This record gives sequence, structure tokens and C-alpha cells, in this order.
Amino acid sequence: MKIRARLTVWYAAILILSLLVMGFGLYRELSEPARVHRHPQKHALNEAGEMVFQVGLPAMFLGLLGGWWITRKALAPMTALTEAVEKIHERNLNSPLARTGNGDELDRLTDVFNAMTARLNGSFQRIREFTLHASHELKTPLTVLRGELETALQEENLSAAQKERLLSQMDEIERLAKIVDGLTLLTKADAGQVKLHFETLRLDDLVRESFADAKILAQPQNIRVSLEACEEISLPGDRHRLRQLLLNLTDNAIKYNQPDGTVKISLRRVENSAELNIENSGAGIPPEVLPRVFERFFRGDASHSQTVEGCGLGLSIVQWIALSHHGTIQIVSEPGQSTTATLRLPCN
Repeated sequence: MKIRARLTVWYAAILILSLLVMGFGLYRELSEPARVHRHPQKHALNEAGEMVFQVGLPAMFLGLLGGWWITRKALAPMTALTEAVEKIHERNLNSPLARTGNGDELDRLTDVFNAMTARLNGSFQRIREFTLHASHELKTPLTVLRGELETALQEENLSAAQKERLLSQMDEIERLAKIVDGLTLLTKADAGQVKLHFETLRLDDLVRESFADAKILAQPQNIRVSLEACEEISLPGDRHRLRQLLLNLTDNAIKYNQPDGTVKISLRRVENSAELNIENSGAGIPPEVLPRVFERFFRGDASHSQTVEGCGLGLSIVQWIALSHHGTIQIVSEPGQSTTATLRLPCN
């Protein structure tokens, strides 16, 4: 039955019930034999008003209550459909929305949504396949070019200018290789093809290792890296991926800093979570750019400097690793003062 037909039937039933209540009340009022003798002098308008008050108000209340019930029942399937649509994202496009089975307009709308998500899922799948194939095909020529450049660099008769040019080309090859590796990882993660090996590990040990690496990376810019706190925390996680996450965060904190700046690292237990904060004293991130820092290939204005290397995939990888460990990653920034990345992971 169509929604309009159901609403009409329900509303007609409510009106009939209200009329029956009103008719019953009027019948009782008018059929009371002693009523005329108790009030022989009462004005007819007062009598009518009393009858409306005693009979009409309950009927009106019943009509309003019935109307509210009809509206709520009619909108309930729409509310359920809206909540289901809000939960759709690129990872569950292959899960169809449930139909009500009434064959009404909402079922037709659900079918339209399911057809749309099926088309989107097919498009996402084709994009993932193209990215994986392209990444795989690019690895071979990049490996060949790297080998040829390494061989050319071993020649003894190279001039300083030639050697510098070959080293610059080698840097670009390395950058392209990192982009290909990052794209491959994220595409496989989107397709659910990356297997994480969870084990109980000491996060504080990984943070200390990352702190030691950060001090080495910070030396060329004379950046001071300090470990403000490092509480002993154990949690289930993939050691390799968590090390990758920490390296990306500390590397960003150093790259997007200023000479003679600072990087502060702290690890604390907050209730049932491990909270890692990495703060740097760089130029900060503009408010209009901050919501997009986890987007793939997105880089703020400061990152377009020729002195800052990067491909715009590091924070996307960080976010994926955090979510894969049932955690969260957040970045807050005060332009001109500091930027802080906060990682929270559930711990034992």
C-alpha cells in the first residue's frame, strides 16, 4: 500500500473515532433526564458551551494525539532509511539497504539508493584496480632507472656538475618510489587486502625508538627534540605499522618546523587509552586548511616550499593505521605558534 493511501486510511480512522467519542458524549449529555430540572434557568449558550467543553475538548485531544501518532508512524521508515544512508561510506557500498517490504514509495527510494551505491562501488573498485595496476607497473621502470643512476654515479670521470645532476635525479626517483609505495598501501588498505599482525607490545619502547630517530633527523636544522613523558604502556598492535605511524608524525614535526625550533613528544595513559602528543614550533596550519590535512595528496601552502620534501600521503597513512588500531588521530594548530598531533589508542 502506498504511503498516501496508508495516511488516508489512518487519518480517516482517527476522525471516525473522534466523532464516535463526541457523539457518545453528546448522547450522554442530551439524554440525561434530570439535566433540565437541575438548571431550568440556564441560558442555551451556556449549555452549549458546557457541552463543547465536556465533549469537544476530549475529541479534539484525541484528534491531536491521533495526528501525532500518524505522523510519527509515517516518518519512522523515513527516519530509519536516513540513519542507514548516513552510515554509508566507501567501505560498505556493497551492503544494500534493507527494504520495508510494503512496496511503497520508500521501497522504491531504497531501490534507487541501492542501485546508486552499486554503481559507486563499481566505480571505486575500478579506481582501486587501476591504481594497483599502475603502481605495480611503475615499480619496474623506477627500479631500472635507480639502478642505471647508481651505475652512472660510480663512474670516476664525472664532473661535479654531472654528479650533482645525477644525485638530483636519484632524489626524484626516490620520491616517486615513495609515492608509488604509499599509493599501493592505501589502495590495498581500502580494498581490505592489508593484513595487520597484532601482538601485545610496549608502546613506550616504540616511542623511545622514534625519539632517537627524530633526534638524528633534526640535527641538520638544529631542532631540539625532547621526550617530555613516556609512561609504560602495553597494548595490542602491529609493531611495523605503529613504527611507520610514529616515523611519519615525527618526520612531519621536523620537516614543517623552523630552524632552531623544538619538537616535544609525550606519551601518557589517560583512563583506558594511550595518548601520544607530538608538538612542533613551526609556522602552524591555517584554519581553512586544517580540516583537509588527512586528504590524500593535499598539501598546505607551507608544504609547497622547495626545501620541504613530501608527497601528501603521510598523514593519510597515519590516519589509516590509527583507525586500524581502533584509535583516533587529531591535529590542532595555532598559526605562527605550534602544531600538535594527538594519537589515542586503546590500551590494556
